[in-house]
Amino acid sequence: MTVRQPEASPHQEPERGFVLAVLGPGVDEGEALAELDELARTAGVRPLGRLVQHRAQPDPRTYVGKGKLEELEHAFAQDGAEVLLVDDELKPGQQRALENALSARVVDRTQLILDIFAQHAVSAEGKLQVELAQLQYNLPRMRGLWQHLERLGGGVGTRGPGETQLETDRRIAGRRISLLRRRLKEVSRQRDVRRQERRRTQIPTVALAGYTNVGKSTLLNALTDAAASVDNRLFETLDPTTRGFEHEGRRYLVTDTVGFIRRLPTQLVEGFAATLEETLVADLVLHVVDASAPPERLEEQRAAVDAVLAEIGAAELPLELVLNKIDAVDPLRRRRLENQFPGALQVSALTGDGLAELRRRIAERFSDRFQAVRLLVPYDHGDRLSELYALGAPIAERTDTPEGVVIRALLPPAEVRRFAPYLVAEAVAGAELGSRRTSG
Repeated sequence: MTVRQPEASPHQEPERGFVLAVLGPGVDEGEALAELDELARTAGVRPLGRLVQHRAQPDPRTYVGKGKLEELEHAFAQDGAEVLLVDDELKPGQQRALENALSARVVDRTQLILDIFAQHAVSAEGKLQVELAQLQYNLPRMRGLWQHLERLGGGVGTRGPGETQLETDRRIAGRRISLLRRRLKEVSRQRDVRRQERRRTQIPTVALAGYTNVGKSTLLNALTDAAASVDNRLFETLDPTTRGFEHEGRRYLVTDTVGFIRRLPTQLVEGFAATLEETLVADLVLHVVDASAPPERLEEQRAAVDAVLAEIGAAELPLELVLNKIDAVDPLRRRRLENQFPGALQVSALTGDGLAELRRRIAERFSDRFQAVRLLVPYDHGDRLSELYALGAPIAERTDTPEGVVIRALLPPAEVRRFAPYLVAEAVAGAELGSRRTSG
């Protein structure tokens, strides 16, 4: 049956939409379509109603059965909808059948997500990734642009320019896809150069992964004093944003990546490989979840993120579960979350609750990566002192003495070997400091 949806704000003029879905027997349509409703809102579409058919598999030709298709035509026209939103990736034939039946635009789930990505892409890389994903999606559907030829039934009058144009369009799209892939590979190589520099300096990198709109960007801002966009929209972050914070003299890098959803389209996984690989090369993944979400939805979102992490090969990386938005959770629910997720950190990026503990937990993960040392660097070796500072703020204390600069620092083992000529024992460093105080 048709279900009415809440009216949109009178100050907005969203596009009028209608939702169609085929769900398995016994599936609750409210929970199943909550994500699509949020996607529609983010894309600027107001669903006026929806129609659901419960069956094991969609109809291979028309997506819904014949009776439901007639019911859809009536409900769609009655509600005055402009676009049909389908909670599935349609086959080209299914999409054409629905368009013919309604004489209206039909947008499937993948196309809706791509539209949102296109709206939010800001950087040159983000736009390249969106274009690649859109071309990969549209390539097998190009025949739909020539339906006026197909309706003629083939034969005399249907060959020649039309078919030639279709093949030309496909070749152009194919060449464009190859070009975009080459450009994105170049972006990936540039990223790899930056990653090699991070590895050389042994700066720990942490990736924020999680369902879209769980507050990852807000958490990045709170941890690092960044200024990433935090609008309440799905897929607000497309381009990876990396910022740093310091804890007890060491620097840590945190990267916010694109949010995940259930059934992340294949085109997006491939098109956004350069972005998703930021998760792959991280030393630690913080899986951020919305602690204020209903228990069933929280578990569903966790499972969706775990599935995507496994798909991109990141399932084996060290992982910490972070329960964000704890400020919106009552004490009883907090205790239940503690029992359900023992060891998981409960934080609020909005109020700052738990962030100090999160920084400490991150530092503990890398405690064996650094060695506390004391160095005496002569003044005429100022270039080596500059190299120390270039390692990512490992210096905990600096004292100028007549013989040189005494440094207390935390260094990776490889750097300890490199600066071995300047290593001094605690007693020697103390004597140098005492000598300076006496002479003063």
